[in-house]
Parts: sequence; structure tokens; C-alpha cells
Amino acid sequence: MIVTRKLAGKCLTGLGAVLCLAATASAQTSSDNLANPDATSQGEVSVTIYNNGQALVQDIRQLAIAQGRSRIEFPDVSAQIRPETLSFNAEGAGIVEQNFDFDLLTPGKLMEKAIGQTITLIRTNPATGTESRERATVLSTAGGVVVKIGDRIEVLRDDGLPVRAVFDRVPPNLRARPTLSVTVEAARAGTRPASIRYLTPGLGWSADYVALFDEPKGAIDMQGWVTLTNNTGTTFHDANTLLIAGSPGQGSGRRPVSPGMVRPGTESAAREQVGDFYLYPIGARTTIANAQTKQVSFLDVQGVAARRVYARTVNWLQNDGAPQPVSTSLSFSTSRAAGLGDALPAGTVRFYQRDSQGTPQFIGESGIGHTPAGSELMLTTGSAFDVYLQAEVEKREKITSSEWERSSRYRVIKDGEVVTQVESERPVEYYRTTMRYTMTNAKSEPVDIDLIQSGLDRGWWSHDFRIVSEDVPGEQLNLGSRKWVVPVPANGRREFRVTYEARY
Repeated sequence: MIVTRKLAGKCLTGLGAVLCLAATASAQTSSDNLANPDATSQGEVSVTIYNNGQALVQDIRQLAIAQGRSRIEFPDVSAQIRPETLSFNAEGAGIVEQNFDFDLLTPGKLMEKAIGQTITLIRTNPATGTESRERATVLSTAGGVVVKIGDRIEVLRDDGLPVRAVFDRVPPNLRARPTLSVTVEAARAGTRPASIRYLTPGLGWSADYVALFDEPKGAIDMQGWVTLTNNTGTTFHDANTLLIAGSPGQGSGRRPVSPGMVRPGTESAAREQVGDFYLYPIGARTTIANAQTKQVSFLDVQGVAARRVYARTVNWLQNDGAPQPVSTSLSFSTSRAAGLGDALPAGTVRFYQRDSQGTPQFIGESGIGHTPAGSELMLTTGSAFDVYLQAEVEKREKITSSEWERSSRYRVIKDGEVVTQVESERPVEYYRTTMRYTMTNAKSEPVDIDLIQSGLDRGWWSHDFRIVSEDVPGEQLNLGSRKWVVPVPANGRREFRVTYEARY
């Protein structure tokens, strides 16, 4: 018999009836319905969690296995287990059949399973405290509980009156916990370790970083935190936890790449890899409770070389109506020489800087994708308050083919190198364009601005252009982008010009 009673004055009313959960519910059940929790509870648990919300659970339990064919129950497995991924291993025993029972024992489920059966309703008179009992047949639970009591049909109302529903037995296949059962054939009897291994969704992790920037020292102190989430319906007790940066078979990374720049490195990180993925073990065993978010530290480094960068990317032929603030970024490397020397899993980097009182203040954040060791990062944290840049087309004119051919053969920049372009039979137009970039700095110290001109590969042959003149030598980043580092004096202004020639 199972009795549902009032618990601390709080009732479950999802079915329209007042079904109060018992503080000390009693039940007369067979071992086929509710397994003994002490017989096969979780053993030595290892959990490997991937970035795509998938996890590998490995559970080793000491089991008394009978000779011949017998059924073994494994409670406390994930309620989202993928049964097709299960493997079972015990010395001298082979698996014959497996079943997963995930219909959990709840007041609502008890009432649903009781449709067509007779239960006992106990009502209490709130004025006198007198209890009355009636036998009722459950007819429906769709939108509310409909019962037949004698010759009348009654809907159990959610009117706050105390009502207890008494069930004669636990319906078949309802479990107190998600339970996996396997039928095995054993050559001998005895207690020995048995392991199960399966994949499950519902376990996930993400990385977050806290970076304290010391501008006078040109360095950051960085901490990395892993956030674990468990929505499997099961708690994993004292688990050996391993995190994998990557998502096998489903692409890697869960967060967008930073709006700044990341140049992937070629340096190996000093940590274990499996295939193409990095492993981030949690140092000590930890309990991952169901419906819980847990944070664990995985990175703590000091004195990583870093610098502030002011930058702006300008589109081709862009004409600003007014000066625009440049972006402010922090640039650092994940190389060993710079003080970090580790691969960084995808996440969000939040930057802080101390004020004049020594109190850290938040100055911005940026997302990163999975970043190899030795990478160069320039992460945008926001817009500068007092550094501006205005881009304008100062002059644009057509030129003749003879002007274009004035040099022995006309040149094109491709992959950072000057190569010779093959002529085309189609009509071609030639243009000479001078861009003027006006920069202002209201700071009391000089700054360098990283000016990036994009769209240089928009010619008819996609990269037929050349630089005729530039006030400061630039660096070709790729086919369509060129960068200049332009110094601007304190409380000053500077005009910077570049002349391009291109054919379309």
C-alpha cells in the first residue's frame, strides 16, 4: 500500500486534485518493482563530458552474480541514457537482454497508472478534523482527476481541502529511480566487479575566464573556470571527471569566435590529447548533482604578457559622416614564452583592471573558440572613449591603361607577395584612389592605432590592386586586408593617406 500525505503544507496540484506528497510514505512492493538501493547503487563512477552536451559514463559495481541466467538491476543510471550505446562487462558472464525503465514514481504517474483501478480517498473535515474514507475508481486524469464513487461521478477539485489518495500497490514498471536491468548468463556464481558504460545527453560543460589586466606592467593574471551542468535526472556521486575540449562527430566549439582576431598557433600544449581533442581532468573526485550547476577551477596563471590595442577596420571606399570611436582590445599570446603555454577551450574571457584605489573594475568581455597553444589573440573589449578615426575617400579618378602599364608590367599583391597578372580579353577600367584617415587622440599619452583597410580584393579579377604610396609602411594580412600601425600624439590629431590603384 502507498499513501500520499500532506508534506509541510505543500501540495502537488498538476492533475487538478490536491495530491499531497507523504513525508513518510509506506509501500508494500515486490522486488521486481523497486530494487534494493543498497544492492546495486553506484560504484566507482567516471564521467567524460564533451562540449556538445554528450557524456560517457563508466560505472564499476561489486555484484553478486548467480550461476546460470539471472537479472541484475542498475539503479541510478542517467534518465537520458542511450540504451543502444550500453556495454556490460563482468568476468565469466555475458549479457542476454537489457531493459531500461525510466517511468519514475511520482504522484501524477501513480494516478495515471491507476486508471480503471480502485483507490481510497481520505478527506479531512477542516472544522472537526474528522476523517472520512471512500473507495473510488479512477476514470481519467486528462485535465483533472475524474473518479467514480458509488453511483456518482466526481471531479477532484483543487479547492485547498486536504485530500489523501491511498493506492493499494505500486503499478508495474514505475521506478523510484531510473533503472537499467540486464539479463546475464554466468558460468559461475560469486561476487565480482561488473562495469557498465554508456553515452548520455544532459551533461555539459563550458569554460569561462577571468583576466586581470595590469597596464603599467603589460601583463594579465588569468583564471579559468569550468561550469558543469547536469540535467540527466541522476546524481553522479564522487565521480572521477574528465572534460574533453571538442565534440566528436558533431563539430567543435559551442560559442562564437571572438569579434577580435585570433591567429592560431603551432605550439603543442603540455597536456594529454585523445585523437584531436585536449583533455582537462578535474583534479579531485566530485559529486555532480542532478539539476545542478557546478564551477571548478582549471587554469591559474600570472604575469602573461599583454598590451592594449586600439584598432579599426575600414571597408573599401568607406566615407564616414563623422569620426567613429576605435575599438579597444587586449592582445596576448597563449605561448609558453609569454607565460601561458596552454590550449584554451572555447569560452568567454572577462577582463578587469584596477582603478586608482586598487579595486578591480570590469572593462569588457569577448568570446573565443578552441584556441591552440602559441596562438596570438586580440580580443575586443569595447569602444574607446577618446580615440577616434574618420575614413574618407579624398580622391578617386579613372586612369588610362598606359598609366597602369607605366611600370614594366603591372603588379598585384597576392598572398602577401608581388606577382605578375595575366592579361584579360574583357574590357577593363583602371582607378586610382586616395583614402584619408583622420585620427584624434584626447588622451594625455600617445597611442598607436592599428588601421586595417579591408575590401582590397574587390577588383574585377578579385585582387588586381597595388599600393602607390602610404605614409607608413603597411603589412599585407591577406588578399583583401592591409594593416598599418599609426602613432597619434597625446591630445593630438593626425591625417594618414594611402593611394591605391586597381583595375575592375
